[in-house]
Amino acid sequence: MRKFDINSDFYMFKQAFLNENLKINLISKNDEKFLFEKHFYDSLAVKLFFEKYDYTPNTILDIGTGGGFPAVPIAMEYPDINVAAIDSIGKKIRAVKNISDTLNLRNVFLINDRVENIKDTRFDLIVSRAVSKVGKMIEYGYPLLNDNGYIILYKSILANEEITEAKNIIRKYKLKILPQIEYSLPLDENYNRTLVIFKK
Repeated sequence: MRKFDINSDFYMFKQAFLNENLKINLISKNDEKFLFEKHFYDSLAVKLFFEKYDYTPNTILDIGTGGGFPAVPIAMEYPDINVAAIDSIGKKIRAVKNISDTLNLRNVFLINDRVENIKDTRFDLIVSRAVSKVGKMIEYGYPLLNDNGYIILYKSILANEEITEAKNIIRKYKLKILPQIEYSLPLDENYNRTLVIFKK
């Protein structure tokens, strides 16, 4: 695995992202000054899962990628993983394409469509960040998951409420719930997050 250089690689990403954010509101202007802490760093929390389970997928699908999170940071950090990113909003996909092209990322594949319309394609890992509740994301992701694949949802520490609400859907698909991985963002205030992990 190539370790990206936080000084040069992130700087290139930051410039490309901010250029696109001028054209379309990918994140709020207030959040721009926390681009690394709230978005880039958070996206790479998936590394905690890879390290804990000694697992690296060949393919990832990011559902509802928005401004390219977590797809682009993951693709930067893991150039050998093919990362597909889907969003139904065309201008967001075009923005992420411009960012990916600027960074010369050859392992990012962009899809402008609704996830329900994707057929005959499967992925080792499905991720999603700040899109919808646990139950809905399982409904979206399960049909696109390889056998023994994983779904990882980036959530707040209040995720257990959503998991409880989704218990019938989890049971329907016979998913195994793995222990959550909790982490904090590098901010002055307490900003606690968790990865909610399901295994097929």
